Amino acid sequence: MSSPSESRSLLHLEVGEPTRSAYGTSLDDNDDPESISRKVVERNLLRKLDFRTAYLVLIYILNQMDRNNAAAARLRGLEEDLSMKGTQFNTLISSLYIGYVFMQTPSNFILTRITKPSLYLSSCMSLWGLLTTLIGISTSYYQALSSRFLVGFLEATFYPGAVYLLSRWYKREELGYRTAFFTAGIGISNAFGSLLASGILATMEGLLGYAAWRWLFFIEGYLTILVGIGGMFILPDFPSSTASWLTPAEHNLAQKRMEEDSEGHGTAEPTSSGGFAVVLSLMTDWRAWLVGTALCCCNASLSFNMFFPTLAATMGYSPTISLLLCTPPWIMSTITAVTIARHSDATRERFGHMTFALLMLITGYVLAMSTMNFTVRYISLFFMAQAQVSNVILLTWISNTFARSSSKRAVAIGFMNCIGTSGNTLSPYIWPSSWGPTYTNSYVICIVLAISCISLCWVFRRHLERLNEAAGEEERELNLAKGYRYLL
Repeated sequence: MSSPSESRSLLHLEVGEPTRSAYGTSLDDNDDPESISRKVVERNLLRKLDFRTAYLVLIYILNQMDRNNAAAARLRGLEEDLSMKGTQFNTLISSLYIGYVFMQTPSNFILTRITKPSLYLSSCMSLWGLLTTLIGISTSYYQALSSRFLVGFLEATFYPGAVYLLSRWYKREELGYRTAFFTAGIGISNAFGSLLASGILATMEGLLGYAAWRWLFFIEGYLTILVGIGGMFILPDFPSSTASWLTPAEHNLAQKRMEEDSEGHGTAEPTSSGGFAVVLSLMTDWRAWLVGTALCCCNASLSFNMFFPTLAATMGYSPTISLLLCTPPWIMSTITAVTIARHSDATRERFGHMTFALLMLITGYVLAMSTMNFTVRYISLFFMAQAQVSNVILLTWISNTFARSSSKRAVAIGFMNCIGTSGNTLSPYIWPSSWGPTYTNSYVICIVLAISCISLCWVFRRHLERLNEAAGEEERELNLAKGYRYLL
């Protein structure tokens, strides 16, 4: 095992600071004028920054809608019109995530070399929106398959890139809540995406000679293109880039905050060399593979969300009613995600909150396995949806831990998210239609995967706990002040 000092060279330690409010610490009458001035500037900075980064939520909503629209289209003839057989629909779902595996790490590596992430991420979004519309004009399975693969190739730039962008502006104790707010787009997308899909599929059949499921891809693709264009003007770039929307004092403070946040652990700005060395160091670090595998198991255990309309349809209602039934669980999921993530930030604890979310997932699966009763099955969907925050907390934990410098953090997020996405690539095959309508085998597999994720994360937590203990012992021996500690 590496020494505490060696481990600190790769993994970023967390200091035991008190948690601050969303817009900085409150003003105190006993504060000196300089301190009060900084707090006022910091509040204004965070308000402006939160307004800009809130646009990521809108992008993520459309990102999720573009990911999951095939499941809704399946209810109104997608498989039949494209003559799909056997597991071809599952392969269509999986193809998107193959693109993710190939592109996530290189994309984040590219982000460390550019100064305009707003243009890069927004351009990729507009392009995947264009490809989404092409799925709507596909006349064969293989046309749809190739288009969806390319959509995934471009979508792969967004999620790890957005998490990295947030980590370049927000301090560690601010990051979990902001990441959860950003990924709340999952719940919002699944809730209102279902409403949009139900409206399109119910009212646009045969319009201008196109099937309703084709209109679903047309409309969602066009919306994605428009939002992508807007992102070019709204999303922030890095603190080191020019920012006309900030005053000079706010811009200087934004850079200073990141320097303070990484003080003693490398520069807050990426360097121009050593990128491939960072990738190599991660590929040979057992901790990266451990956490990446845990993320893979977590993503696969949450694969129910790819087939949520299908699971709702097992209750025996029409496609329109089934899509409408999907909305309430995801609305509650959005509230749950923000609440749990904010509490995780406030208590500076990750493992317990992630485990709690996965236990709700397991509860939902057990309920769904136990009966085909409508009420129980519907309650089980609520439990499943609340677990989506587990992925958010785990990814935030990764960002908190593997973060000596911004370039290393970018590569670490991309690399481990790449490993994690392999779970998404395989998970569509967990839900073959031949296992329906009960899907008992699917639920059992996902329960095993959730337990595996908890077990792997417990091993990682114990490792970090031992490093914290060793660091404390070293400080006592050398009579040093208490330093940084890993979040557990």
